[in-house]
Amino acid sequence: MENVAIEPATLEDLPQLTELLFDLFTLEGDFKPDRAKHMRGLRLILEQPSRGRIFVVRDHGRIVAMINLLFTISTAEGGFVLLLEDLIVHQDHRHHGFGDRLLEYSIQFAREKNFLRVTLLTDRANEEAQKFFKSHGFLDSKMIPLRMFLQPRIDPDIHS
Repeated sequence: MENVAIEPATLEDLPQLTELLFDLFTLEGDFKPDRAKHMRGLRLILEQPSRGRIFVVRDHGRIVAMINLLFTISTAEGGFVLLLEDLIVHQDHRHHGFGDRLLEYSIQFAREKNFLRVTLLTDRANEEAQKFFKSHGFLDSKMIPLRMFLQPRIDPDIHS
């Protein structure tokens, strides 16, 4: 792993990040892959670092994994918290420790920046993902996720 680096993503990484998200959303039951939406969402984060961070694992310059951390505030915790929105390792590079290293890096980032909690959602049927996150200290929550999908009435790129 001598040619492996973890670093912030850049706008130039959008095509590779988009492909990773496309692969992720083919695995998740709640979402449908849509490259245009994925690229738009990634761009919204990368263009405004106050919204969150995207970190990548580069192996010989190629992105093999990414994590997306969104910043928000918890009134329960009384401070800033993270929403771990996406973590994906390219299918050809799974089970080589890239996900472990990227998640550990992200947790260390959260600690250094004094975030108070990291929350994530994972598919109920994906026992491997649940085991992975629990092995890194994540716990089951008594909360259950509920969603309402809304159709924007204005261009979503305008929101700031």
